[in-house]
Amino acid sequence: MDSKNVLVVDDEAGIRELLAEILFDEGYGVRQAENAVQANQMIQQYHPDIVLLDIWMPDKDGLTLLKEWVAEGELKMPVIMMSGHGTIETALEATRIGAIDFLEKPIALKKLLETVERVLQQSKSLNATKLKSDSEVSIPEGMQKVSLPLDLPFREAREQFDLLYLQYHIKKSDGNVSEIAEKIGLERTHLYRKFKQLGIKPPKKLGEESQ
Repeated sequence: MDSKNVLVVDDEAGIRELLAEILFDEGYGVRQAENAVQANQMIQQYHPDIVLLDIWMPDKDGLTLLKEWVAEGELKMPVIMMSGHGTIETALEATRIGAIDFLEKPIALKKLLETVERVLQQSKSLNATKLKSDSEVSIPEGMQKVSLPLDLPFREAREQFDLLYLQYHIKKSDGNVSEIAEKIGLERTHLYRKFKQLGIKPPKKLGEESQ
């Protein structure tokens, strides 16, 4: 079942509880917050899928709280702003900051449910697209992801890289030292010296390559 958890943030208890009741009856999980402090606690503890955020609150208004979420990297869910004194300018400012939509109070039941459902679907589609995009990232031929400890002294870090580099070319050339030397631009004698330095057992002896 899709996650459908809503956080309703409004200082007016009657409005907050009415919205929560409507959403709960439609199968949503609902949490409530009456101010910015409680809202911050809720998003940290419950990670809601969507937030209904009132603009006009006494301790800290919704636009300021939204700005803080953006600045602190906490805006990980879609936010729908709400206001009973909203203007076009206020709605534009909210969306500019990061809100997805704007609902004007009093909020009609149908409008509320349609907006919440639409925003959740949009969020789900965006997340699915991102996951698909991340999973389809391919590594070009001749490249591979490696993990190198960067807190080592320079010489040790360089040896770690050299070891991975040579192991890659040994595998790619099926252990043919002549091919490796030609590919990486080293004389075979220098290459054998490097093998010895790094503790790599030479894949093939010189005499075996012509057999």
